[in-house]
Amino acid sequence: MLKKIKKSEITINLTPLIDVVFLLLIFFMVTTSFTRETQIKLELPKADVEQMDSDPEVIEISIDKEGRMFVNGKGLVNSQIDTIQKAIRPIYERNKNVPVIISADANAAYQSVVTAMDATSQMGITNFKMATQRTEQ
Repeated sequence: MLKKIKKSEITINLTPLIDVVFLLLIFFMVTTSFTRETQIKLELPKADVEQMDSDPEVIEISIDKEGRMFVNGKGLVNSQIDTIQKAIRPIYERNKNVPVIISADANAAYQSVVTAMDATSQMGITNFKMATQRTEQ
């Protein structure tokens, strides 16, 4: 008589595989960086620029390297948002579509530019232009 050989059932232990999958999931969740969307949208100047049309009414905010601000050539007492808005408001009330040109010194602090943009965007002005100096080719 022949003996029957009993075959044992082969099982695969999935516990280590599941552990590795969870570790990878945690790793990717921790190392993923998310981008932040900002409210300020700019139309950045291009390198090859033509002369702008001279608009009869425009708001030009100039910022020097010390952070002092000027609206259409007139110096402001300080660079707070309320002060900038008070200087801009008369022109903005006459023309709601008035463009704002921000020209800042290359050595000016970025915070000064952001403050000027915040002041105008809080008033509802969305037509921003950044003034740059044309490079020699």
